Amino acid sequence: MSDPLSADKLRQFTGTENWYRHAINRKVLFTDGVKYVAEYGGAFWLLDEIALIQRHDKRVSAEVFQVWKLKVGADRSAELVCEDGNDNIVYSKTLQYTDFPGEGITLWFTDNTILLPSEY
Repeated sequence: MSDPLSADKLRQFTGTENWYRHAINRKVLFTDGVKYVAEYGGAFWLLDEIALIQRHDKRVSAEVFQVWKLKVGADRSAELVCEDGNDNIVYSKTLQYTDFPGEGITLWFTDNTILLPSEY
């Protein structure tokens, strides 16, 4: 089976037909592409990280446009970073372990919506 989270597969998501509301932070929505990533990457926890920090870190929530990068190391540890869109780090978190497949992913957050870059 081909990698369900390959760049080619994810580029197929352009726009969205459905909007999904985050279960805990009800102000946050996410797109079809992000739902796909969460389902096939076992990454609903990643959506939680992005949605919940909006309530608890004013530096993050002050950014109108956020670039979230999950970088997975060979030892399966990871770094989750939020940038302001100009490569300035606003927030980062080290994860001791993740089962997220591959080397990571980039998601965007704007207008209270988590989306794939191709869906912007």
